[in-house]
Amino acid sequence: MKFLKITSLATVAALAGNMAAAQERFITIGTGGQTGVYFVVGQSICRLVNRGSGDHGLKCTAPSTGGSIANINAIKAGDMDMGVAQSDWQFHAFNGSSQFEGAGFDKLRAVFSVHGEPFTVVARTDSGVASFDDLFGKRVNVGNPGSGQRATMDVVLGAMGKSADDFALASELKPAEQSAALGDNKVDAIIYTVGHPNGSIQEATSTVDATLVPVTGDAIETLVNDNPYYAKATIPGGMYKGTDGDVETFGVKATFVTSADVEDDVVYTVVKAVFDNFDRFKGLHPAFANLSEEEMIADGLSAPLHPGAEKYYRERGWLN
Repeated sequence: MKFLKITSLATVAALAGNMAAAQERFITIGTGGQTGVYFVVGQSICRLVNRGSGDHGLKCTAPSTGGSIANINAIKAGDMDMGVAQSDWQFHAFNGSSQFEGAGFDKLRAVFSVHGEPFTVVARTDSGVASFDDLFGKRVNVGNPGSGQRATMDVVLGAMGKSADDFALASELKPAEQSAALGDNKVDAIIYTVGHPNGSIQEATSTVDATLVPVTGDAIETLVNDNPYYAKATIPGGMYKGTDGDVETFGVKATFVTSADVEDDVVYTVVKAVFDNFDRFKGLHPAFANLSEEEMIADGLSAPLHPGAEKYYRERGWLN
């Protein structure tokens, strides 16, 4: 009888192990290049999800990818479950516009936004530039053709009824070249749409006396109000030499997206892992330090919320 009892217990243990293995599920999150913040976003989310794998059976990986558009296309194809994408590409993918014209992804679902990627203006102190309007008549690097910073600059100029012709010089240097140009006095100011802190801007402000310039006013208010993929942004003071106070501007958001085909409980588990451990998440990269739950569940989200995310936000009382 003792032998039979021991065998029975072993069988039960084996069955339990098999059941646990059967309940284990794997998800993949698309990120970006390994040196960028998108990669850190995916890795950080997976880190928090995997801490609770023993309870919920979900295991997460976040490989390096080509970034926003690659992630959205991979989610659409079913090759990835979730991914990080700029808020403007979330909008264009869901609405079938821009590069997604004729290939819209109506099953794209928003989960939350992450850090802002502010439209950033850095000007030499000796240029006398203290506001965006002061740039006109100056030498400004508007960005290389085809780049995100150039496209956003063109949008801002159009909203103000201006063009690159209103600058004394509109150079088209790449991000890797513009900090040196500022330091060498080849330009008075540079433009960059990027998450902070940023190494290129740290290089610029440490090699020459320079300051970050606010980008505000009626035209910017209209851009933010009329386009769901834009949001107001604040670059914290003290992040860069020469800029002690907070700098107000606008920009896009890095957002976390998925597909309507991903199960509600999977998305719920991921969202819960992040927001139940919010302070820990905020400590995983300096760009996360000023995140707030209120902004993350609203700003920059143009696709509908995934029901799994919505369920968690309602439980927390963040949605009516």
